[in-house]
Amino acid sequence: MQVYLVGGAVRDQLLGRPIKDKDFVVVGATVADMLAAGFQQVGADFPVFLHPVSREEYALARTERKQGLGYQGFSVHASPDVTLREDLQRRDLTVNAMAIEVKSLTDDTPITGKVVDYYGGLDDIENKTLRHVSSAFSEDPLRVLRTARFYGRYYDLGFSIADETLLLMRQLVSSGELAHLSSERIWQESSRAMMQVSPQVYWQQLFEIGALTEYFAPLHQVWSHAQYGQIREIVQTALYFAGQMQLNLSQRWALLMASLNTDSFALKPTDSNSDNIASNDIASNDIASNDIASNDIASNDIASNDIASNNIATAVKGINEIGNSAKVPKAQTQFATLFLQQTQKLSIIDQLSAAEKIDLIQACSAHKAPDKLSQLLVTSHVLKLAIQHRQMMLALGSFHAISMDDIDQSLKGPAIGEALRQRRIEHLQAQPVL
Repeated sequence: MQVYLVGGAVRDQLLGRPIKDKDFVVVGATVADMLAAGFQQVGADFPVFLHPVSREEYALARTERKQGLGYQGFSVHASPDVTLREDLQRRDLTVNAMAIEVKSLTDDTPITGKVVDYYGGLDDIENKTLRHVSSAFSEDPLRVLRTARFYGRYYDLGFSIADETLLLMRQLVSSGELAHLSSERIWQESSRAMMQVSPQVYWQQLFEIGALTEYFAPLHQVWSHAQYGQIREIVQTALYFAGQMQLNLSQRWALLMASLNTDSFALKPTDSNSDNIASNDIASNDIASNDIASNDIASNDIASNDIASNNIATAVKGINEIGNSAKVPKAQTQFATLFLQQTQKLSIIDQLSAAEKIDLIQACSAHKAPDKLSQLLVTSHVLKLAIQHRQMMLALGSFHAISMDDIDQSLKGPAIGEALRQRRIEHLQAQPVL
């Protein structure tokens, strides 16, 4: 009998990351051997056992054969003659297919500390690459989500997905295999990915390979729409900030679902020209001087409110659709819904009247759960910060887009700087806004 520490614990040890869970593979043992040693079997048909003291998982070395659809369509073969190499070959990524031998079932001290690496995991860690172990990768659609999750987890270390692995992921999506995954597993992977330092990477990767259409269709529709392409960029920035600020799962989910309410991203055109501002003031005075009937203004306000209400209702419908298809817990769905319904008010708290603030307290049930209001305000702040970030990135792009070649070459002295400034302002004003 040989016992090995395998998978994530080996990977994170090599990467210098904290080890959260330890998994072990036992080669040359039977179910009877494990039970006799005091281990508790998990499930009747699956050769995984819990350690009697540490409760860590020990699995018999096994092979798998694809026989049906989805990630459950496998037959498992576990016996003393299955080798460590065979067991590791069935794993998804090379960085997850390494092992370190330990002393025994009761002593997880490494024998030598030498890493057993049959499939190039050490090289891929060195090269910061996520690569599939074998063509068997294509047999399990769950690996599409897992690979995207690992990408998000190690994105800050500079990891990328190998081109050949991305190709297999795209093929799995095109095959329709993702439709056979259980909604529970979809949420399990997605929620874990959402709590990584770079949660935006998971969703961007799934979007790029078309993997959002099955369980997150409303999100895919908005992100794919030519008019709303900028929304995807803003939300991904917001998720990045959420990861940096360690927001909770409900807050992060609400930011992602904010994609569905396009009114949340209503941006005014950038304008740094004082003459234009002055013109706007003059126009405002002209409007004020016109004899506009007050009932016409009221009608416009009602129409505007009706449009906003319809947009929010559509967004809430999308949240519920995703919640049902991906088995999103009620807590996350309710928080996201409340955030979308109150986004506009949350973003202008300092402009609300006393009555509006009291009404907001009532709408958010903040009198019962003040922490929820705090979480909503922080979430609103992060979304607003992401919008401001996009505005300034557009400004930075315009600044760099204009050079000496774009102005009158005959200019001299201070006139050069003023001409560059004016051309950059014009370039920024021409950028598309939501």
